[in-house]
Amino acid sequence: MALITADRDRFPNTPWQLVETRHEPGNAGTLETLFALGNGHLGIRGAHWAAADADLPGSFINGLHEIWDIKHAENAFGFARTGQRIIYIPDANNFTVIIDGETLSLAESAVQEYRRSVDFATGIYECRITWLCRSGATVTTTERRAVGFASRGSLGISLEVSADRDVSADVTSSVINRQDQPVEDHSEHDPRRAGRHAGRVLLPLRLDGGDGSLRLSWEAAESKQRVGIAVDHWTSAGQQPFDTLVDQDDSSVRYVLAVGADEPFRLEKIVSYAAGRGVQDSGRDAAEVAEEGLRSVEDIFAESREHYRDYWATSDIVVGGQSELQQAIRWNLFQLAQATARADVAGIPAKGVSGSGYEGHYFWDQEVYLLPYLTYTNPEGARQVLEFRHEMLPTARIRAKELSVHGALFPWRTINGLEASAYYAAGTAQFHIAAAIAFATNRYVWASGDASFRDGMGAELLIETARMWISLGFFGKDGLFHIHGVTGPDEYTAVVNDNLYTNVMARFNLRAAAALGHAEISDEERQLWSAAADRMQLPFDDRMQVHSQDNDFMTLEPWDWTTPRSKYPLLLHFHPLVIYRHQVLKQADTVLAMFLQWQDFTAEEKRRAFDFYDPITTGDSTLSACVQGIMAAEVGYPKAALEHFTNAVFIDLDDTHGNTIDGVHIASTGGVWSSLVCGFAGLRDQGPVPFFDPRLPAEWDSLAFHLKVQGRLLQAELDAGSLTLTVSEGEPLDVDVRGELFSVGSEPVRVVLAPVQVPEPTVFPSGPPTASIPVVRARA
Repeated sequence: MALITADRDRFPNTPWQLVETRHEPGNAGTLETLFALGNGHLGIRGAHWAAADADLPGSFINGLHEIWDIKHAENAFGFARTGQRIIYIPDANNFTVIIDGETLSLAESAVQEYRRSVDFATGIYECRITWLCRSGATVTTTERRAVGFASRGSLGISLEVSADRDVSADVTSSVINRQDQPVEDHSEHDPRRAGRHAGRVLLPLRLDGGDGSLRLSWEAAESKQRVGIAVDHWTSAGQQPFDTLVDQDDSSVRYVLAVGADEPFRLEKIVSYAAGRGVQDSGRDAAEVAEEGLRSVEDIFAESREHYRDYWATSDIVVGGQSELQQAIRWNLFQLAQATARADVAGIPAKGVSGSGYEGHYFWDQEVYLLPYLTYTNPEGARQVLEFRHEMLPTARIRAKELSVHGALFPWRTINGLEASAYYAAGTAQFHIAAAIAFATNRYVWASGDASFRDGMGAELLIETARMWISLGFFGKDGLFHIHGVTGPDEYTAVVNDNLYTNVMARFNLRAAAALGHAEISDEERQLWSAAADRMQLPFDDRMQVHSQDNDFMTLEPWDWTTPRSKYPLLLHFHPLVIYRHQVLKQADTVLAMFLQWQDFTAEEKRRAFDFYDPITTGDSTLSACVQGIMAAEVGYPKAALEHFTNAVFIDLDDTHGNTIDGVHIASTGGVWSSLVCGFAGLRDQGPVPFFDPRLPAEWDSLAFHLKVQGRLLQAELDAGSLTLTVSEGEPLDVDVRGELFSVGSEPVRVVLAPVQVPEPTVFPSGPPTASIPVVRARA
């Protein structure tokens, strides 16, 4: 059931905000995700300040995690050994407000007015509630919060209490260690959700406090990572705290005072966190390091406003005539900024810093779905993610040896560089992560022109991944190069031979490495890479005249499509072996290959592949709709393209997959960016010059965005009959629009576009390949 779009009175359609005008029980955890704040390093969920009104509150720091030994029921060599899980850091967004003896909460108190919002233009969260107290007083509480950007470990919160008459107020501000609090186990039977640790995780190192200030630090029991927090309070009336209590799990500062009708009480809570390398390497107490990062609430709010002013100036994407889509698009772009802006040299978790889903792990998502956005809007951020992958090379080389291959084998899911996927069939077997890293490396170098990265870290990433592929695959008796025993992006088809996506991306990887002019590559190695790429096996079904997802996919039994929708996603209702032996997809696998390696396939091959695979793709993966939409646009199906895009843009806002409570699907938000830029505007890269083949939906008036390309700022404006390009910063840039080359400079270049013809969909032979074989009856 839809959430945001189902009740536009409660969630009005505002272009620059997500607004809730009425509180209703239910969906609290999902809304905590939708109203979360973050900067890529620090994240705080959008929970209400009262404990009774929060469902899954918490705060996170990217990369701060605990580890444990994975216990396999049946062990084998090379299985993942070390589990990793993001930690709930001590959470500062907690208040208790008691008015004339009544503890205010949405669950128990009478509410006259309610409005909360998160402002995309400023990054500021605000919740304003007017309460009708049992004492007869009308009291309004206004909470505002923002995270820092220049000071990325900072959080600023203000809470104002006003009344229509004199009241007695008792306000407590708390810091709660949520990691070690007993909570409902959300992980049962759903591998997408994070589990909890059995024992205590955060061990206190320092617990100091007094006069409204807190200095607290902890160390994770097994990973030994440290986190510190410094908290100061300020009040509008110079009110001194009634008491300050310190505890390893619940520290608090309490104010008891009279609030007059003409004098609101404002409490400002400034918070600074310190964790990660800076703390570990300094040898200092983490709370001491955190104290140096304290900023005033107004400074933190100003940082947030300044960041988003600059961000939207070049990262906004404007769709004309579609106000509801425009709000959703901006929410998705806002989430991309919140997940990446100040991650610095770190990975991007699958949920960003908005929740604990997927246990805070980094996947291939960041290279294939997030780095296109970062590369063209924040190139320095893209480089830092690739630098983080490069830091993993020593561990990846060790992992390669464990799997009997050369070069580097990157973990499928990880935080610290070790493989954390205990289910190898849908984890380690996804060797294609190596090509994703190589592809993102090549795209970044192509789009940025960063020669130092190209010749240094970039070359090393391409070389080591190429060495992995050449040792993983082999030349068969047919003279072709094969890669066996792998899983592609579609996790409903596991451990197969010659997965098309894997082979296509490995071919790219080998060719990109072979093209390097690098002293470390011998002539013999270069020739071997080129030969493997040129002879790469790409499965093709002659009967269907379509590329097969792998060597055996076309022989599988078709899925029973009368399966009720209540049985989806299939992974929660069917054993993997049941799914593996059927023609059914979790994700657009072959179609994704044809998008990423767009030059390698003809228009007819792409159309037939889309026609065959799109109907058997379940949508169980949040990574699929955006790719299906991009390719639907390319092959000429505007209705399907818009439907897939609309599904993608509302995945979290409408909680269509039922797990938004665990955090934003950040890769999907990156896919929304690609859907707009690569789908409807038709951008393709890594060719001789940037290439555009636009496909604007008939329902849209226009589409406008900016791209940072090779040191220029390229502005694109698309309407029903033309594409206008302008380089607003930098030298002129050559751009290909539907096969015609244009030199684009500071003067707008308008290219008239002919309408795109909608082709007839392919009609494939019905039934499995054996359906026409007559039944041979035994003689009586």
